[in-house]
Amino acid sequence: MLLGDFSASHKFKTRPIAPQDWAKALAQLRAPLGVHAVLGNHDWWDDLAAQRKRAGPVHGRRVLEKSGIPVYENAVVRLAKDGQHFWLAGLGDQLAFIGRAGWRSQGVDDLAGTLAQVTDAAPVILLVHEPDIFPRVPARVALTLSGHTHGGQVRLFGYSPMVPSRFGNRFAYGHIVEEDRHLIVSGGLGCSFLPVRMGVPPEIVLVDVAV
Repeated sequence: MLLGDFSASHKFKTRPIAPQDWAKALAQLRAPLGVHAVLGNHDWWDDLAAQRKRAGPVHGRRVLEKSGIPVYENAVVRLAKDGQHFWLAGLGDQLAFIGRAGWRSQGVDDLAGTLAQVTDAAPVILLVHEPDIFPRVPARVALTLSGHTHGGQVRLFGYSPMVPSRFGNRFAYGHIVEEDRHLIVSGGLGCSFLPVRMGVPPEIVLVDVAV
């Protein structure tokens, strides 16, 4: 599962990587049930044409799909593993459009519309970029997977002084359980805004899910 921010729109980087190049690298990934993706805010923010039009699809989505990786924006797919069916749902980004004149960023997320596409009682795994949606995720969803925060990038004794979330450290990193609902926030790779990581090593998370 690829949870977004394939582009890095901050200026503190050695060089930009063209979308067709990182998409070509990701196309080499293999998984028994396929590779699936959602987009992050930087994938939207890096596409200046999409920002002007206030509409997608962004270039990152087009190159991923051209490489054979489906991108879910408020969409679902029904999958099966060892005879057990489940739903994979992907939410549109919650910060897609940069705010104007003091307004907050606007998203393209539609949680209710996404889950309305689930047509049976099979478990649901929800892919989101920003974890801030989690308080609105119903118990119907068995597991929510998220990125975005980089674990705060600087984390000391389980605390991050700055987290790109309106909930602060509540959803900064790791496995969070609230009211029997499960959220996993990956520390991910790379950096956002500042090229600093301390106490949050880059990671690729392996999640074991049991029926």
